Amino acid sequence: MANKLPSIVGAGTGLLAFVFVGLLPSWLYGGYAGVLLATGIFGSPLTGAFAEKALIVFGSVLGVTAVAALFAVAGAAAGAAVGALLRVVPDERRSKAEPKA
Repeated sequence: MANKLPSIVGAGTGLLAFVFVGLLPSWLYGGYAGVLLATGIFGSPLTGAFAEKALIVFGSVLGVTAVAALFAVAGAAAGAAVGALLRVVPDERRSKAEPKA
């Protein structure tokens, strides 16, 4: 099985970048998408009913989840690429492949 450490580190780095860069915009745009969805379903002046609020919260949660997944996948891909370029090999595999001096 291939070494997964660079991908895991990359995914963690991507999620950390998401917290600092993408959390607020994804939350706001997801909420805006929820407002547009609620307006399209229930009509233009939103009255603040439970179903309308639930759609807005659903849009916010969906926006945050989707963008966090995007950051995690992009970070994992970047981590795997860096790991492949640097040829990260665990110590136990390295000791079998290279004779000790």
